Amino acid sequence: MTLCTPARTTNRPRIQRPHSPPDGPRRFRVAGADLSASVAVFLIALPLSLGIALATGAPLQSGLVAAAVGGLVAGRFGGSPLQVSGPAAGLTVVTAELIHRYGWRTTCAITVLAGLTQLALSALRVARSALAVSPAIVHGMLAGIGVTIALAQLHIVLGGTPQSSAVANVLGLPAQLAHAHPAALVISTLTVTVLLGWPRLPGRAGRLVRKVPAALVAVAGATAAATLAGLAVPRVDLPSWSSHALPGLPEGPVLGIAAGVLTITLVTSVQSLLSAVAVDKLVAARAAAGGNQGRSVPRSALDRELAGQGAANVLSGALGGLPVAGVAVRSVANVSAGAVSRASTMLHGLWIVLAALLLVPVLELTPLPALAALVMVVGIQMVSITHIRTVTRHREVVVYAVTLAGVVLVGILEGVALGIAVAIAVALHRLTRTRITREERDGRHLLRVRGQLTFLAVPRLSRALHQLPQGSDVVVELDGSFMDHAAYETLSDWTAGHLAHGGAVETTGPSGARIAEPTPVTDSASHPCCRPWTPWHNHQCGEPTTETPAETGPTTRLHLASGIGKFQRNTAPLVRDELARLAREGQRPSQLFLTCADSRLVTSMITSSGPGDLFTVRNVGNLVPLPGEESGDDSVAAAIEYAVEVLRVESITVCGHSGCGAMQALLGGSPDDPPTPLRRWLRHGRPSLERMASRRHAWARISGRLPADAVEQLCLTNVVQQLEHLRAYESVARRLAEGTLTLHGVYFHVGEAQAYLLSGTDEVHSYDDVFTQVMPTDHLEASDRLEAPGQLETSDRLEASGQLETSDRLEASGRLEAARAS
Repeated sequence: MTLCTPARTTNRPRIQRPHSPPDGPRRFRVAGADLSASVAVFLIALPLSLGIALATGAPLQSGLVAAAVGGLVAGRFGGSPLQVSGPAAGLTVVTAELIHRYGWRTTCAITVLAGLTQLALSALRVARSALAVSPAIVHGMLAGIGVTIALAQLHIVLGGTPQSSAVANVLGLPAQLAHAHPAALVISTLTVTVLLGWPRLPGRAGRLVRKVPAALVAVAGATAAATLAGLAVPRVDLPSWSSHALPGLPEGPVLGIAAGVLTITLVTSVQSLLSAVAVDKLVAARAAAGGNQGRSVPRSALDRELAGQGAANVLSGALGGLPVAGVAVRSVANVSAGAVSRASTMLHGLWIVLAALLLVPVLELTPLPALAALVMVVGIQMVSITHIRTVTRHREVVVYAVTLAGVVLVGILEGVALGIAVAIAVALHRLTRTRITREERDGRHLLRVRGQLTFLAVPRLSRALHQLPQGSDVVVELDGSFMDHAAYETLSDWTAGHLAHGGAVETTGPSGARIAEPTPVTDSASHPCCRPWTPWHNHQCGEPTTETPAETGPTTRLHLASGIGKFQRNTAPLVRDELARLAREGQRPSQLFLTCADSRLVTSMITSSGPGDLFTVRNVGNLVPLPGEESGDDSVAAAIEYAVEVLRVESITVCGHSGCGAMQALLGGSPDDPPTPLRRWLRHGRPSLERMASRRHAWARISGRLPADAVEQLCLTNVVQQLEHLRAYESVARRLAEGTLTLHGVYFHVGEAQAYLLSGTDEVHSYDDVFTQVMPTDHLEASDRLEAPGQLETSDRLEASGQLETSDRLEASGRLEAARAS
């Protein structure tokens, strides 16, 4: 995000940017939230690391090595401060196959080579390219891995040994069920019961004990039961660290080794990057809810995160550990526990090291069936119902199913390749699926085109156009978001020829980015004033724009009638079905939008909203009177109550704008002004004046720069103050406490046609109010679209706040003394 440069510069000390080396020695400090979060993540990671190592067939110590390296190395050098890395269940199938085919020492060498590949890819800055993979493919891959893990671990749960493939595990399951080991089955059942039941414990006591991770309780409970009952079940066997196996030179076919490196690189990179994006969303949601007193956590730097994962894999493989990747479960636990910096992930790695050195006798009491049951449940949970619903809603269930089946039946790399091929085929099918229909209505020929107009549809389009009678009145209705050059030329050439033979052509509906209406150049040139915004601009194409004072009334009526006529002719057919549905079902707006009555603010244009989306309230100055202060006019309070209590809106937005006449009147007012209705209404804006002049509140800023003048400063401050007024309403306060309502502040700069979003509206009291620029999504990359509007980094906020000098505040206070007195 590019920050605006202030007009006035001051001499300020250089601000140290996050993650850069310090200028001098400083003490290492750990926040209390990071310390408690690291313990919570450690308690989850310890049993999972042992279980994943067991599932791969690797030495059990390799899971502890990967967890420690992931926490210390990826946590320190990665680009996602709160993401936790370690051995991942998504790598279980890949690693198990490599160990079975090449042995453990060669698998470690492959892990090192995969880490070096990740470092090379990060240097090429291609991390964001991984986000171009369809989510259906990623979810299908993870689901396939989960099915494979669950089938393999089910054999250990029953007291047997898993086979080498998912198909073999399914075929061998009846025989394993017939010869189930009772002791192993009891321990596994106890583990699964505790694991699933622990998060559902009711009551106040349940809320307290649920703070202990379910995985730790399940494994510890199974260990205690097996020890006290004296059950004969296999247990964890941690060999001496002196005999720990380290990597050797790769032995095997070059193509097989290369395929293993490519698979490890692909799975670890995609999983880590997607997990980092998900962590950013969780952090943004936590900040919006007021977590950690507004402490800012930088967004993930994906190329740096890929480099951190590469360094962790190099070191993990060199020390005889499993491959490392960002893990969603542990990362979610880290964010939920309140972590605020990368210190929590690093401390979790330190606790793993201490446990591996000091708790070996305790760890060796753990029954292997308990670890297998834990990993089996994790594998089943990887087949997410939420993901299935999502891909079904986006009509990508075929891609998901093919990827899942390919991973289970053939392998991960082959399954992903099949998923990519099917995704490309589905995209091409949608691109070429164009429906062209013709019908005649009241002597007019209607040609409907549904879908994208590409060169593949040109033959059918040309055939349909030339079947229309010459000299007829034709309406071409386009309902697609894209038109390529070939289709554009075909439609334009036919239109010119049809008009030349005395026909009439009207093009309606969205026609893509290339053209607004395919009419000849001579026709458009006759009205050079036509612009894309003419449907809502106060303008009539081809009509006189000058008028005498005596003609003002009739011309106004003409404009109004003409505008209504254009709505009935052009817009009404497009929105009729939607409005009919809203008429049947009633309005269900998602938010209350409170803005100024200024004629330059077109709410539907700013928010890209349509019928039924916004419950809009407009008044002079976008003011929200405090409860009980409206003096007989309860219109705003009534609208708030109706929106919050009856319509159950999910958010309330207060939108101010530049050049607000109400704010200018507030600044220019004096105690001697007559008490007109406008003056009586504007008294509700006096708290904004007082907030602006107060030394207890920092001045609001726009993307790091100070406002241009006092009017703009008051416009920004007024948005923040009206949000505080909203909190005084009982219904709003109650919904905020329940977590079912959010407040947003927006500032629209009319001259720049730019919207700014207030950062952290839930904590307007606690830190500086910053309006951040909302960039067009067409210019954002995939990960930016998934994340909340960008927060200014720490150094940017400090630098911007440094621009506010004492003289500025004193000067403003002097200008506002008279207004405050009024």
